[in-house]
Amino acid sequence: MATKHDKPKVGEEPARQDAPPAVLALDLKPGALSPENRAYFDKCQEKLGFVPNVLLSYAHDDAKLTAFAAFYNDLMLAPSGLSKLEREMIAVAVSSVNRCYYCLSAHGAAVRQLSGDPVLGELMAMNYRAANLSARHRAMLDFSVKLTETPHLIGDDDREGLRKAGFGERDIWDIGAVASFYNMSNRMASAVDMRPNAEYHGQAR
Repeated sequence: MATKHDKPKVGEEPARQDAPPAVLALDLKPGALSPENRAYFDKCQEKLGFVPNVLLSYAHDDAKLTAFAAFYNDLMLAPSGLSKLEREMIAVAVSSVNRCYYCLSAHGAAVRQLSGDPVLGELMAMNYRAANLSARHRAMLDFSVKLTETPHLIGDDDREGLRKAGFGERDIWDIGAVASFYNMSNRMASAVDMRPNAEYHGQAR
């Protein structure tokens, strides 16, 4: 019931954006998965409550899914001088440059969860330079973003800057590998209009 305080609405209301998303824009039918990949999907469902759409996007080809998952798990979960959070921070900073909707949603949620700091997650997604970061983290992200924007300009001075910030030779490799992986993933996600699972948007807020 209208009251005298109601004001007439002007403009146009945007459509709701929270409908369950399509996984991707290509009509690729799921293929037959190996027992290992079926078990991997079951583990995701058990631990996360859903299977990430990036994995479903690769599920049309079991070999490609296996290769992608193995590379991801090695880069992001294997022992490293970089913490899991630091690797996720690189993922989000790179994805911010590339404006990758999928990776900003998924890995932004991971930064929020791992750090316990929703503000850090937003800063990584929007502009990491506005964050109160240590010299280590600033050097790590500056290198990752330069590698994303102008890879041909990376030189000895950039690697030396990482050494001065406390990174070892293997750490520098890992920074480069993580940044490079997300540049590839961002471009693939954009190529097929990969959409993040709706669950990511509300996680660790």
